Amino acid sequence: MARTKKKRPEKGLVHDRIVELETAIAGVRDGRKTSPRTARLLAAGLPRIAQKLAEEATEVVIEAVRGQRSAVINESVDLLYNLVVLWSEIGITASEVWAEMDRRQALLGMAEKLPKEVGVGSTSSAAVEVSLLGSPLNEGVEQQVGYVIAE
Repeated sequence: MARTKKKRPEKGLVHDRIVELETAIAGVRDGRKTSPRTARLLAAGLPRIAQKLAEEATEVVIEAVRGQRSAVINESVDLLYNLVVLWSEIGITASEVWAEMDRRQALLGMAEKLPKEVGVGSTSSAAVEVSLLGSPLNEGVEQQVGYVIAE
């Protein structure tokens, strides 16, 4: 009688896939693995990596508003890839992100965005919102979906 492989729980599967991607990106970074696209992105540095992440996030938004389910899936893969490249560039591991998700789960009942506290936290999100308002990135979104994202 053939044994069926036990299905891994979702959390483990997601974590495993992200760790596999982290490992592959680290391999490209240190020359153990070949991927011209990833090597070019890493060589371009943090500003370009961040720009690619923002572009992919925008593409997910555009396709979602258009109701293009399969395009959202495809763009989400690109978004996750670019997010993991960014983490790699600044030395963040998936385990650190999962630990923060666990902390929020314990605190809020789900790993959602933390409530804003007056005078606490990063001011960078406001600066990014302001800088995106007049950017070509946001203009493309406005043309595609009919409104500005960061208002």
